[in-house]
Amino acid sequence: MATRLARNDGFCQPELDTAHDPGKFPHMDMDELFAKQPGDPLTLLAKQDLDPFSVDELHDRVAVLERELTRVKVKIAGAVDHRASADSLFKC
Repeated sequence: MATRLARNDGFCQPELDTAHDPGKFPHMDMDELFAKQPGDPLTLLAKQDLDPFSVDELHDRVAVLERELTRVKVKIAGAVDHRASADSLFKC
C-alpha cells in the first residue's frame, strides 16, 4: 500500500492511499484510530518514533510487518472460510 505525506497542523503525517479500496480506510489520525486501546501493542507500535532507526533497521521492520500482515490475512481468510462452511451446513 502506498503512502504519501499530508500536511496537518504544520507536521507531515503519512496518509493511506485508499484508491485500491475506497472507503475501507477513512482518513483518521492515529489518536482517533487507536483511542479505545491506548496500551495496545499495535497502538504503541504505530506511535513509535522512527527517527532513531537506520534505513536498514527500517527495512527490517517493514519485512517483519509484511510477514505479520500476511499472517493476519491468512487468519482472516481461514475464519471466513470456516464461517462459510458452517453456514452451508445449516442451509436447507
